[in-house]
Amino acid sequence: MEIEELQSAWVQMSQELDHQKKLTHEIILDMTKQKYQNKFKILTKYETVGAFVCFIVAFFVLLNFGKLDTWYLKICGILTLSFLIVLPVLVLSTLKKIKNIDITKGSYKENLKVYLRTKNRLLKLQQLGMAIGFAGLLFIVPVTSKIISNKNVFLTNLKVEQYVIFAITFVALAFFCKWAYKGYLKITQSAQDLIKDLE
Repeated sequence: MEIEELQSAWVQMSQELDHQKKLTHEIILDMTKQKYQNKFKILTKYETVGAFVCFIVAFFVLLNFGKLDTWYLKICGILTLSFLIVLPVLVLSTLKKIKNIDITKGSYKENLKVYLRTKNRLLKLQQLGMAIGFAGLLFIVPVTSKIISNKNVFLTNLKVEQYVIFAITFVALAFFCKWAYKGYLKITQSAQDLIKDLE
């Protein structure tokens, strides 16, 4: 009897240990998933605020589109609206997709593949946004100038101060873009490391 009781106790302890291992594994997966999603919460907040500002400015441009009285100012206005509406929507939708990858489901290899594809799209959108941001100075400034002060910068001789302000804006934009892109790289690499830790 003692051997049977000992075997029974051993089987029961083994089952409890297996249950504990499974439970611990699930807890670790849930914590990793939460950490993964938290990586993108702050980016989503910043991008949402940025998108909201872009949409407000786009609405302002739309309300005043009639002030753009030449064909080239209208083209600048359309480019400005496209930049202010399309890019934020693409970035937010990609952030949502990357944030909602369920790293606890599916295989490690498949999750990493989906993550890398989405990460690369997000980083390419950031690069595109930076490039358009620099080029955008050439079409956003004329639109803003015409709407706010009714001046066509294409027909106006710019003063030295205006060139200096334009140059300072360009340099500040370069530093901001570099800083923001480094932040994106850091967060996306950190999230990728979390996925790799699940292997």
